[in-house]
Amino acid sequence: MTGNDQVDPPTSDIDPVTLEILRHQLESVAEEMGEVLIRGAYSPNIKERQDCSAALFDGEGRMVAQAEHIPVHLGAMPRAVEAILDRDPEPGDAFVLNDPFAGGTHLPDVTIVSTVDHDDEIVGFGVTRAHHADVGGMAPGSMPAGATEIFQEGIRVPGVRLQGDGDLREDVLDVFLANVRNPHEREADIRAQLAANRRAQDRMDELLATHGRDRLADAFDAVIDYSRARIESELADIPDGTYTASDVLEGDGVTETDIPIRVAITVDGSSVEVDFAGTADQVRGNMNAPLAVAESAVYFVIRAVTDPEIPPNQGAYEPVRVTVPSGTVLNPEPPAAVVGGNVETSQRVTDVVLSAFGDAMPGRVPAQGQGTMNNLIVGSREADGFTYYETIGGGFGGRSSGDGMDGVQVGMTNTLNTPIEALEMEYPLRVDRYGFRPDSGGDGEFRGGLGLERAVTVEVDAVVSLLTERRRTAPAGLAGGEPGTTGENSIDGETVPAKTTREVPAGTVVTVKTPGGGGYGDPTHRDAAAIDRDRRDGKVTDGARSGTAAED
Repeated sequence: MTGNDQVDPPTSDIDPVTLEILRHQLESVAEEMGEVLIRGAYSPNIKERQDCSAALFDGEGRMVAQAEHIPVHLGAMPRAVEAILDRDPEPGDAFVLNDPFAGGTHLPDVTIVSTVDHDDEIVGFGVTRAHHADVGGMAPGSMPAGATEIFQEGIRVPGVRLQGDGDLREDVLDVFLANVRNPHEREADIRAQLAANRRAQDRMDELLATHGRDRLADAFDAVIDYSRARIESELADIPDGTYTASDVLEGDGVTETDIPIRVAITVDGSSVEVDFAGTADQVRGNMNAPLAVAESAVYFVIRAVTDPEIPPNQGAYEPVRVTVPSGTVLNPEPPAAVVGGNVETSQRVTDVVLSAFGDAMPGRVPAQGQGTMNNLIVGSREADGFTYYETIGGGFGGRSSGDGMDGVQVGMTNTLNTPIEALEMEYPLRVDRYGFRPDSGGDGEFRGGLGLERAVTVEVDAVVSLLTERRRTAPAGLAGGEPGTTGENSIDGETVPAKTTREVPAGTVVTVKTPGGGGYGDPTHRDAAAIDRDRRDGKVTDGARSGTAAED
């Protein structure tokens, strides 16, 4: 089934044409919220990289629309709204939270949940989540590789009123700003999130005036029912059965010991259960991922392997059940450190769930992509210092229909890069090299995408943190394809571990080489035109394998 196929309309008195109009109107609210946030933010991480997300919920806390922003943010947002509903919100309220054990993902992701009101009653919630470049903790950027408890990772906000009856609570904001670096930038980004949430109120006022409250409530039900019907139809086409896969994380920042991630996916008609029994217990380092993060990764994969055009709201997730034992690396108990779990463990969950679905849906799933966000954080301990955060793209896996993409974000992130001009203008950093890594994509009938190399000179004394993966376990090929090349991190030419935090003097060069994607299909089946194109485009060197049997 594809997005163009017919689906029985949901049980509603809203006709299909009107439903489609209302659905797009609701989705446009979330999209416009995101634009307001990006345009209003001060930090390059939000205004340039667009490391933020926006969504619209109804008064019951059901997600009815979301902008297509950051997958790891969006699948977890319902737990944030659920946490705020327990706080008895009133009209005119806005709550701020980042606690991974109370609706958040990791501490740098700050969520603001604002009520959407009509006639002094709550009819919905506007929600934004943005990665703030620093929220305190033991290292600038709040992503220390060696953290062993959440208290080392920054200020922890469990969901408090930032705004009451429409008025900003300056005392709450002051407490937050007193515990972070770059408070002026943090305050500006918080206010940008509040402005984005106010836009939700403005646009919902217009929809309420046009359609009326009852009609809009019916629309909430109808769009959720519509997505549920679409996803159930897609799941019904997957052969029933149980499909398994496993992979590992390369240490937790404290030890180098591999951390197993295991999954069993059971498809039964139009529903699916995703069970992570057998996954490693929670670890001492920061690679633990809150349950909401694991759920986000699963929801992302479900959309990817079915029909990505299905409207992403609560209905699209209802036929999916995620089961994770408590006390494991995917459902840790406090005070576990979690900052790396959100960015790196989420990627491995994506990999194993995709691999399991690959057995059920041959040809639909690509070879493994780079499987990491390649987090690079550089910051100063000075009172008026800086914090720079970047995730760096790499290779996308080869597919049954073509080569993998070069130098892109994969899996649970969907950010842009920071343009060199913006980076060098905002920070005491100089970009020495930024380009593709030849030969890094795995051989195959369809080659894996290329990784990247980014070398940056730090022009002042600073602290460098790296949270990365796939430095010793290569992205796997599929259907006879070969693995991609592993990544590599170095500081002044010295190879350093995948998870590293280090004080560095001015003039230090930090180099990140990101993994290539795995290849898809037998390399000997790659045609001559594709081989010539690879050489012309610099994707392979003269000494590299060309992919033809005659040249092997």
